[in-house]
Amino acid sequence: MTTDNKGEVILRVVPRITDINSNGHIFGGWVLSQMDVAGGIVAGRIAQGPVATVAIESMKFISPILLGDIISLYAYEERRGRTSVGIRVNVTATRGRSERKIDVTSGLFTFVALDDHHRPRPLPA
Repeated sequence: MTTDNKGEVILRVVPRITDINSNGHIFGGWVLSQMDVAGGIVAGRIAQGPVATVAIESMKFISPILLGDIISLYAYEERRGRTSVGIRVNVTATRGRSERKIDVTSGLFTFVALDDHHRPRPLPA
């Protein structure tokens, strides 16, 4: 996977017509779910096992996503606690034939590492 100043590219997806809201833009909930998936992948690698989303902080929509955009989700570890890890997820849209890159949104997702009983466990060193 490639990297840049936004983190590692974790997912690339193309929204479908069913993902459009009443304004003709891609529904924010769809974007949020893709971000949670991307953040969970990175958090799971760090935790070396299952994780659960416990918080979403500082979410900000910068620009709408349009039908036909290719969405790239970048992620990296921003902070770490004893049982939790904060993953920054940045979303960029590649638009049109010119393949113009547009920053769409960013958010900080906090995940907690889980043990076999679905309780918090310490992160590996």
